Amino acid sequence: MSKQFGPDYVRAIAPYQAGKPISEVAREFGLDEENIVKLASNENPFGVPESAQQAMVRAAAELGRYPDANGFELKQALAKRYDVPMEWITLGNGSNDILEIAAHAFVERGQSIVYAQYSFAVYALATQGVGARHIVVPAKDYGHDLEAMLDAIEDDTRLVFIANPNNPTGTFVPGSEIEAFLQKVPPNVVVVLDEAYNEFLAEEDQYESAAWVRQYPNLLVSRTFSKAYGLAGLRVGFGLAQPALTDLMNRIRQPFNVNSLAQAAAIAALNDTEFLEKSAKNNAAGYRQFVEAFEQMGLEYVPSHGNFVLVKVGNDLAAGARINLALLKQGVIVRPVGNYGLPEWLRISIGLPQENAVLISALQKALAEGRDQ
Repeated sequence: MSKQFGPDYVRAIAPYQAGKPISEVAREFGLDEENIVKLASNENPFGVPESAQQAMVRAAAELGRYPDANGFELKQALAKRYDVPMEWITLGNGSNDILEIAAHAFVERGQSIVYAQYSFAVYALATQGVGARHIVVPAKDYGHDLEAMLDAIEDDTRLVFIANPNNPTGTFVPGSEIEAFLQKVPPNVVVVLDEAYNEFLAEEDQYESAAWVRQYPNLLVSRTFSKAYGLAGLRVGFGLAQPALTDLMNRIRQPFNVNSLAQAAAIAALNDTEFLEKSAKNNAAGYRQFVEAFEQMGLEYVPSHGNFVLVKVGNDLAAGARINLALLKQGVIVRPVGNYGLPEWLRISIGLPQENAVLISALQKALAEGRDQ
């Protein structure tokens, strides 16, 4: 009998399934990469801003040296933007890294972590990765039920994950409700407010979570440069929290976890308001484009506050997989979400107008073929 290595809770982890890359779809279906539209991973359709590209070219001259382990210049820029001391910032290899660091820093094996049904898959992975116990709170209208999440906190709970807006459903909790939740959470429970899609919020929905960090010592706000700032391939994110939290996180954070190019690009992108405004404007227009098409097709969708839309493409448990395959054959990549317990749905990222039009046409064809079978 062969020996099994590692603890049971690690062997039980199902590895994270990323969206299919364009090259893989081209190989699998014999398609031309140039004609494939990828709307699967909530990436910025404009790609890397020119300002960030130029910053990386300048930084490339120093790639023979290790990056600044403390990220001084990036932290300085973030501190200025969010009006917090530099010591309140933790840098991450994407905000995903911040979520994992938080679980390792604040939770012991056997303790519990609370998160919502249909929320980001990494919450479950982070929980399993430290041998913690899952407390999954049923969703309310596909989003977070904060009252139920508060009631679900137990004596051994050490962490609560809240995604706002939520991925993959796109739901949003108003700032007033988040703050009311923070006022009631036990002070020994860390609340991670995951705001990967914050920059896509409409003006009337925006709130300043960085200000709450000053008021709530148990709050960690997580942000990323992967979405609105167009730097998904560089993997750079950050957390904002008081020193009682950041001190622990930086003790276990990997040295040099944000590379030199990522730091330089992030500083440039952070100050590129023109690119950010262009991205938000395109996203709002693309959302309207999708919603109008889905309504014309008679498809149910979840109103979204992110840069994607969750749409129901059938009533049977194979619907999502079936329509996803039909789209792939047409060179359109979206995200099936059966792993979230939503097998009848697809998550579709908002792209450029012409990319959205290709998706709409391909989806109409896929649905029509499904009805004819």
